[in-house]
Amino acid sequence: MTQISILGCGWLGLPLAKALQKKGFRIKGSTTTFEKLNILDSEGIEAYQIQLTNEEILGPIASFLEDSEILIVDIPPKLRNQSEENFVKKIKNVLIAIKKSSIKKVLFVSSTSVFADHTSWKKSIAEDDIPNPDTESGQQLWTCEKLFFEQNTFTTTIVRFGGLIGAQRHPVYMLSGKKNIVNPLAPINLIHLDDCIEILIQIIEQNAWSELIHGVAPFHPSRKEYYQNVAKELHLSQPEFNENIESVGKCITSLKLNSILNYKFKKPFLK
Repeated sequence: MTQISILGCGWLGLPLAKALQKKGFRIKGSTTTFEKLNILDSEGIEAYQIQLTNEEILGPIASFLEDSEILIVDIPPKLRNQSEENFVKKIKNVLIAIKKSSIKKVLFVSSTSVFADHTSWKKSIAEDDIPNPDTESGQQLWTCEKLFFEQNTFTTTIVRFGGLIGAQRHPVYMLSGKKNIVNPLAPINLIHLDDCIEILIQIIEQNAWSELIHGVAPFHPSRKEYYQNVAKELHLSQPEFNENIESVGKCITSLKLNSILNYKFKKPFLK
């Protein structure tokens, strides 16, 4: 039975761990908080409290990685309001630990934020397009992607997910009732939690390693159309958009999901 370590059992990592268990994998999972250890234990996940800092890894990282063949790295940069945080330094510390471990394969969960929004948003962006991040988070994620691919002691597959929705998580809750929202014509780039989990499982089961894959639902209505329709369905106050400023955005395609995994979306229309 293959053992997998999941660094970051949060909104995506925990249900992913449970789904992998049902597939017969043994799972080790990490959390940054002591309180969540009991939650992981109650699900049959071997739990470890591990926290990444710029300088070091706090917690039993060696034990967490011990005897695992696969590591899934699912930790967000969280750089918006914490300028002292350095995600690249944290990942470099993780890479050092991996090299000392039994890990042979890594799944790194990245984001489509490595691509900047632009006015020519009708042109689709595929996996072979070169990133041009315009945010600190996007820049550091792209640097980390390159760091993983440079390693020669293990193989890495990177999945760039679009905006994650599902299980009471949806941008419409933040947009509801707001006015003067920008980029009404820009296309959405979202993916449902169910598809995130299944894509990661399929990569493991099909041995799709040393790949770079986009994970975005093939459904790209405009932000205005989509969020106003969802708000109506959920009986929320309508978001109001500013149509006097030129919209910027991007349209992410997931071509390799089909060519490599022959993947069929569970929630292609995000419902």
